[in-house]
Amino acid sequence: MSAPSTETARSLGLAAAVNARDLGGYRTADGRTVRPGLLLRTEALSRLGDRDRELLGALGLRHVVDLRSLDEVRQLGADLIPGLPAAVLPMDAAATLSVPSPDGLGPALHHLPVFSADFDLYVDLRRALGSGEPDAMHAVLGDGRGTAMMTSMYRWFVTDPLARSRFATVLRLIAEADGRPVLFHCTAGKDRTGWTAALLLTALGVDREAVLADYLLTNERAATRIARVDPLMRPLARAETFYLNAAFDELASGWPTFEDFWHDGLGLTNDHLLALRATCTV
Repeated sequence: MSAPSTETARSLGLAAAVNARDLGGYRTADGRTVRPGLLLRTEALSRLGDRDRELLGALGLRHVVDLRSLDEVRQLGADLIPGLPAAVLPMDAAATLSVPSPDGLGPALHHLPVFSADFDLYVDLRRALGSGEPDAMHAVLGDGRGTAMMTSMYRWFVTDPLARSRFATVLRLIAEADGRPVLFHCTAGKDRTGWTAALLLTALGVDREAVLADYLLTNERAATRIARVDPLMRPLARAETFYLNAAFDELASGWPTFEDFWHDGLGLTNDHLLALRATCTV
């Protein structure tokens, strides 16, 4: 599959979140199809209007998973999803937090920051932008440093045990959601969200070409926003094939097969994998 069809690239129709989409419709190696309406990837949902909130409120979400650091949440704002419980955020930017739905009818909220104080792209970026000095931005992102930073981050997604545990928790939540919709996101819906989606589709048996095509859809959906970005920041704003390949290459260098990574790298079981495939494909 060289490119996703209209069905598999289905937008959630959110005016304030153009990169929000449904992973349903992709074909798997055994001839099944990823079930629409269950696996939803988005960017941050803190600027939604009434119509966007109405659309999200009608989805019947079981879980909302926020992969942003808690500092990012404080800076950008909490998700504005109807029925989502409020959370009192701890000061530790990397702390996890789960808040169940008060009445059991709405979605549960899970903060699972994919974040490390020793590897914080967003701190470096905020420092460069906050200075307002072209030299400071160039020092952080110029001469290929932005691209190298992004490639290193994708490798870190795989090599860092804490990062792996956060991605594994998302996959476990989906496997245990009994076929109810799960929405996961970070800030731009590109990197942390993109790797989560890549793991999820791979686990379901979607081939690598289609996984990559889904990842690169961000460039199409966010084209207007990317075009406005300073050229120095383009490596951070775009999804690039070699970023995702860097993560898969790191996976292949550490584990013989994806199934080995699933068990030993993510700490997930065959039962999780079987449940995921049973509920998320048809």
